[in-house]
Amino acid sequence: MTKAPTPTPTSPRLTRRRAPVTLKQRIVRRVLMIVPMAALVFLVGRMGWLDQAADRLTFSRASWFDNTALVEHFRTIVTHNGMTSDSGDCLLFVLNGNDPPDATRIDVMEKHSGRCPGDRNTLPRLFTLQIDRVGQTARTDWQSPGVFHPLPR
Repeated sequence: MTKAPTPTPTSPRLTRRRAPVTLKQRIVRRVLMIVPMAALVFLVGRMGWLDQAADRLTFSRASWFDNTALVEHFRTIVTHNGMTSDSGDCLLFVLNGNDPPDATRIDVMEKHSGRCPGDRNTLPRLFTLQIDRVGQTARTDWQSPGVFHPLPR
């Protein structure tokens, strides 16, 4: 008597094999990924979230003594907390270099040049920031000229 051949052990296939992806399917998949991502990047840029995130990452304790970093930090703050409706490019920050470190004044003015609307012959002062670099605090006279109070959140 002859024995029946024993079947070779193979693992059972749990899924079916996919058909090859066509060029049209690849294009559609990529477009469906790129369009929402581009819309999200545009939205994040318009909302100012990237500016705020970059400011949080780059502004440190030592930045209080660097005029450029301080101006960029407060440009982000005043445009995102509602102190002005102007874009950051339309604001001019004027530092008084003779002030002591614990009472530095920065005049925030509205520019009217380039893409900034308004009469080109004027440079209105919006408010003043009073910066205590040593104590790392800031006060403003926004909506109350001459009377300084903490910055709004």
